[in-house]
Amino acid sequence: MNKRILIIDDEPAIRDMVAYALRKAEYEPVPAGDAREAQVRISERVPDLILLDWMLPGTSGLELARRFRRDELTREIPIIMLTARGEENDRVSGLESGVDDYVVKPFSARELLARIKAVMRRARGDSEDGSVSLGGLRIDGPAHRVFAGEAPVEIGPTEYRLLHFFMTHPERVYSRTQLLDQVWGSNVYVEERTVDVHIRRLRKTLEPHGVDGLVQTVRGAGYRFSTSY
Repeated sequence: MNKRILIIDDEPAIRDMVAYALRKAEYEPVPAGDAREAQVRISERVPDLILLDWMLPGTSGLELARRFRRDELTREIPIIMLTARGEENDRVSGLESGVDDYVVKPFSARELLARIKAVMRRARGDSEDGSVSLGGLRIDGPAHRVFAGEAPVEIGPTEYRLLHFFMTHPERVYSRTQLLDQVWGSNVYVEERTVDVHIRRLRKTLEPHGVDGLVQTVRGAGYRFSTSY
């Protein structure tokens, strides 16, 4: 059975564009124009993932995300927020409301599908053993090993976690603080410059294999893993 994805957006053109891309990728899109219609669709069958617009009539996407997280039926459903608000404070507000990821409008179908796959992979936890392939790199989750093509990559434990996080969150820019929270853990005190040190180590590890350019610096914002370089 195809994965069911609920699209909550009050713009018909956006819903149609996203639905078309999802169908091509063999997902089952379910459109909803507002919070009330979304609740009806959820009551019919709980979706595997929710695409949620920030700006909705009546109830904002932020409030709806909080509502979903309070409701036992929808608490565990991954949520990706679709928003034209790209400022860091807005992104943080979205993440704090309980969404798993965000995509800033305008976005490409390719980017959206990559985010959906990454979020669904994380939502499954280790049920698919933590393995991932992207940009010529492959992580063998059960073996805890990294390969560039068929060549093994000698990598330290922190660089391994950092690379795994980047590869399961491609094309998105993360600040040093966000990387500290996601890779080191929010309860661990580590200085932000430590991130820079491990980024350098990761690049040095990948450099002999010609893939160090996958880990990119975004001036004034942070770092991202991108296959476009």
